Amino acid sequence: MFKMMKEDVEVVFEQDPAARNYLEVILTYSGLHAIWGHRIAHALYKKKLFFLARAVSQISRFFTGVEIHPAAKIGRRFFIDHGMGVVIGETCEIGDNVTVFQGVTLGGTGKEKGKRHPTIKDNALIATGAKVLGSITVGAYSKIGAGSVVLKDVPDHSTVVGIPGKVVIQNGQRVGKDLDHCNLPDPVADRFKELEAELSSLRYEVQQLKKGTSEHDNKVVQYANEAKRNV
Repeated sequence: MFKMMKEDVEVVFEQDPAARNYLEVILTYSGLHAIWGHRIAHALYKKKLFFLARAVSQISRFFTGVEIHPAAKIGRRFFIDHGMGVVIGETCEIGDNVTVFQGVTLGGTGKEKGKRHPTIKDNALIATGAKVLGSITVGAYSKIGAGSVVLKDVPDHSTVVGIPGKVVIQNGQRVGKDLDHCNLPDPVADRFKELEAELSSLRYEVQQLKKGTSEHDNKVVQYANEAKRNV
């Protein structure tokens, strides 16, 4: 347990450039406190001390603003940045080296029984305000863009943006687990640009057709006038 706690502190220094020293991190980082609270609650839950586990979970939620169900399975080096508003459901499974930001929800989509929350694989990053809902899988080394709503499985090494979330494969290359998650592609905006270009092309073609029709009509009138003069 102490080894895992040490890893939880070390990952803060790796992921948060604002972290200055161990004392500050240990005493003031609510995301770190939420993770430690969950590790205690989860240990109690596995011993079938459900009430105590839930009580620890709720106390942690009160002080940190992060709600993690005691049954959720969380791997090593899990990092919650800023923390407030994060919700992690009962059957959620999170791998190692995963990062989530404030306002993230890993939730269900209904009242179904069994596995109803997401599985997040190793080295994934879920940015601010993203909602990952249902019994789906977010692949390893994948990124979920800020504010996205993900309802379908995400392949490994992928980026998801938009509502509903759309997968963007970046040239088949690994999507690195960095914090530059504001510079993500926008497939909806790209599609609008394509439609705008297509519309401009159609307008040009219509104008050319109108111009050709106008010239043809003028020639018809000219020929008719000449025919009348000849008569």
